[in-house]
Amino acid sequence: MKLEGFLIRPVRYEDLDEVIEINLKTLPENYSRFFYEELYKRFPKTFLVAEVEGRIGGYVMCRIERCLSKFSKLRFVKSCHVVSIAVLEEYRRRGIATAMLKEALRNSMTEYGATEGFLEVRVTNIPAINLYRKLGFRIVDRIRGYYLDGEDAYIMAMPLNQTGV
Repeated sequence: MKLEGFLIRPVRYEDLDEVIEINLKTLPENYSRFFYEELYKRFPKTFLVAEVEGRIGGYVMCRIERCLSKFSKLRFVKSCHVVSIAVLEEYRRRGIATAMLKEALRNSMTEYGATEGFLEVRVTNIPAINLYRKLGFRIVDRIRGYYLDGEDAYIMAMPLNQTGV
């Protein structure tokens, strides 16, 4: 998907070092190389990067899970779990995160049959919470002490049959 000033596309194996570097530069939560490789192999349609000015400027990686619905604890659904999303600081405020997330959620529906999307976000990460709300996510729960530093997380979720996603 080509947008003004950047291209959203599936991650390639050779992109993984840059993706890991973006994660290390921008987020306190880090993962093993094996974890990135596993998501690359299992869910290639929801592991996307943004190419900006000839380099990887951001990524989103998701996995598809069968879990209890975030809206009705009485049924299991296929859900798109947004594991991580990051954009290098110099490329923020250009709509890159929004575009990557919309594409990943769309792909989770069309390629994997997901009917809900969810993610965890630090309760203090107001810019991210606002982005997710703008896309249709809403806070459905709070997990006390979720992050290694003890900070709480909100679980935000949305049904994936909404128009625009």
